[in-house]
Amino acid sequence: MSIEKVRSYFRSRGIEDRIQEFDVSSATVELAAEALNCEPCRIAKTLSFHMGDGAVLVVLAGDAKVDNGKYKSRFGTKAAMLAPDKTESMVGFAVGGICPFGVNEGVRVFLDESLKRFETVFPSCGSANSAIELTIPELEKYSKAEGWVDVGRLD
Repeated sequence: MSIEKVRSYFRSRGIEDRIQEFDVSSATVELAAEALNCEPCRIAKTLSFHMGDGAVLVVLAGDAKVDNGKYKSRFGTKAAMLAPDKTESMVGFAVGGICPFGVNEGVRVFLDESLKRFETVFPSCGSANSAIELTIPELEKYSKAEGWVDVGRLD
């Protein structure tokens, strides 16, 4: 299971015990917010996109959407999400549990500016019923993000 991959990843960093698992689904922003009893905007959703022959992950605040113009300006290509049946093989996690931790080799990770307004956020831990609360500096560190991007928009 993918959560075991993340559990192992965090075990080697000494924070495995901070992973939260739920008896209910946390596969969407709304379900995760309900499971965590927090505002949906504090869910750090990880979206997966095609990038040449590979994949790129962008972690955004739960209330942010990808702005196609900003995405194309930043990455030089149209924002084309990975098909659900390709996500697990390309990224290492299935839709509903995609996270920026312990991803497959060659997958690029970026954090969106929409996250910076929060002290802590809740990304998934590789399954459709898990999360971890991280500070923004911890998210930067543990996601091994290449950097910050501004490709999101708030409606």
